[in-house]
Amino acid sequence: MKLSQTKLSEKSMRLLNKLLRENPRLRAIYENADCEDASRHALREWAQEVIADHPTARRYYRREAAGPRTYTELRWADLAAIRILDYLDHAGLEFKNPFRVSKPIRNDPFQFVWLGVKTGRGGAKPLFFEDMIQLFRQLTGQLPQPRPDRQTLLRWMSRWKHGQEPDVVKQQEANKERIIKILIDRIESCEPGDSRYAFKTGMTRSEKLAKVRQWWGDYRFHLRFAVRSPGLLNELLDDSLDANTQKLLDKAEKKGIPFFVNPYYLSLLSVKHSDFMAGSDMAIRHYVIYSKQLVDQFGNIEAWEKEDKIKPGKPNAAGWLLPSTQNVHRRYPEVAILIPETMGRACGGLCVSCQRMYDFQRGGNLGFNLEKLHHNETWEEKLRRLLDYYEQDTQLRDILITGGDALMSRDQSLENILNAVYEMAVRKKEANLSRPNGGKYAEIVRIRLGTRLLAYLPQRVTPQLAKILGQFRNRALDAGLKQFVIQTHFESPIEVTPEACKAVRRLLSAGWMVVNQLVFTSAASRRGHTAMLRKVLNDIGVITYYTFSVKGFLENTFNYATNARAVQEQDEEKCFGRIPEQFRDAISALPFETLRMVEKLATLRQQADIPFVATDRNVINLPGIGKSMTFRTIGLTRWGRRILEFDHDHNRWHSPIIDRMGKIIIIESKPVGAYLHQLEEMGENVAEYESLWGYSIGETESRPPLFEYPRYDFKVTKKISNLALTGG
Repeated sequence: MKLSQTKLSEKSMRLLNKLLRENPRLRAIYENADCEDASRHALREWAQEVIADHPTARRYYRREAAGPRTYTELRWADLAAIRILDYLDHAGLEFKNPFRVSKPIRNDPFQFVWLGVKTGRGGAKPLFFEDMIQLFRQLTGQLPQPRPDRQTLLRWMSRWKHGQEPDVVKQQEANKERIIKILIDRIESCEPGDSRYAFKTGMTRSEKLAKVRQWWGDYRFHLRFAVRSPGLLNELLDDSLDANTQKLLDKAEKKGIPFFVNPYYLSLLSVKHSDFMAGSDMAIRHYVIYSKQLVDQFGNIEAWEKEDKIKPGKPNAAGWLLPSTQNVHRRYPEVAILIPETMGRACGGLCVSCQRMYDFQRGGNLGFNLEKLHHNETWEEKLRRLLDYYEQDTQLRDILITGGDALMSRDQSLENILNAVYEMAVRKKEANLSRPNGGKYAEIVRIRLGTRLLAYLPQRVTPQLAKILGQFRNRALDAGLKQFVIQTHFESPIEVTPEACKAVRRLLSAGWMVVNQLVFTSAASRRGHTAMLRKVLNDIGVITYYTFSVKGFLENTFNYATNARAVQEQDEEKCFGRIPEQFRDAISALPFETLRMVEKLATLRQQADIPFVATDRNVINLPGIGKSMTFRTIGLTRWGRRILEFDHDHNRWHSPIIDRMGKIIIIESKPVGAYLHQLEEMGENVAEYESLWGYSIGETESRPPLFEYPRYDFKVTKKISNLALTGG
């Protein structure tokens, strides 16, 4: 049935009438217009009246001005007026959502209102009208934009427990003891031959308990006895999963979704309802428990980033020619990802919002069969060939070793990779001696190891690993490397445990800076949660790097927090951690102060009078190229899902191909109203989020100086190698 013939539901009609009651001028527009074009003209006049006396808003609307500073000059009603004008300017255009199986969506929000008023039809859903009501409240000054003060933020932050608080440590210790007792039975039933974790004949129960407590500090023990089935998961969680969740996880297992949760990480989850926890573990619980949408969609998941789809001998979507379809990923001129063929291709657990979820469908490329991931004899030869790519490239200066998870590699494997990187960096530096100034290649100045094990399994950071990393750093300084970064992923303050603190201390002592990337899921997006995470990470010497919006996959719908919430968090919460300009030099020096990082961050916060150091940028990985939070809301589907037009981050250097790409369209996974309903189900007071409806524009923040590349004392060639721009 055509939408023009689809009758509105009773709830939609009630909301439409509410919209008209609240806005007599809007009612008059539709009642007096003799055609739809006349109503559009009147709406355009209204919106233009709002910005008529504000030159900055007019220039912003016409795209003659942009950027974070210009954005801060826009008034609250300006945002609504610009959105109305953008709705009108993009009316009638069709947008395809490649991550949903459906026909292209025709964008025309005000046609839904017209059809509803004139015919009672149009097919628009209640959440569409909820969004429209709030839009016109913002336009007319009825939607408040209360700016939380510092005390309000601190109150929000205080709701969330972290993993070092005595009552939390006590609960996690009780969880550990319960899990250990169950694992004893598992160990006793193991097949002969598992000599590392086997009980000697005649050991008493108390001796076995003592032995497993000792093994608990060994990361290999947790990998060996990781949970691989929903049944064991429920048992280790004290049978606390409800029947529907258990049924869903059973379905996930039958569909072949990998399941891998280690005992340590499970001990962080609360199994009893307690007031003092109050949902503090929800963000990590949602990482362990798969959603219905993920289970239903698994098997049909595609890569979100187009540049991750690589064909042999062909440039990727960013135009880069790569030496391997599996081992090297690249978006930007200056950095490329290296994925080893070692156990570093595996992870310490499966994150439900993993950007490589599509790879887990292939069976074998990524997975948790750790024995099969031991590298073969030809890996060293292949590694040399892959690193030749970095050596011969004119612009690459940053190598990110990830996977999988870089620290899943065994010590010897990781040391071999680091040694190969060192040798490559030396060769690249020496080759520059014979190149003229202005023709020299970019030398390797930054190395990063991507890992979630600081949260998933901090026992992995052993003294031996720290020694390997420290020795590499000392050698690599002579090869010109200046920045040594552990790029990790804490999702919740609950993950910041005493074990995690010890792991971070060891890495900082080895001279490596530790930075965090948060995925801004619906549970992590609750008021004060991300701010609290920033604070407790700063307390242990971790610097925040990125706050990522969840990608708009259909399978991610449950965990999706709207981009409006990302901007709201940035403007109303993270703003209290912004660093005053006079501390720019202190921030720039942090990568070289790892031995005193905790002290330096504490002093900086005290002197700047800020509760945390907000060095992270709110962004989303675009399905085109790169990261950005520069967008405008140009449409609204009949279901109430916003249509966002993204531009690239103009604060950094991209592949020249972006000049041909134009804007990127993202149709959000859920309406703002649905997101708020979900927060309410989590126990949140949605009145605290009231201004959320009005955030319809985003601007990517500038990159803090500590994340900039060090300058060379020579001029690098302007030539870009390994680039093939097709199509003229």
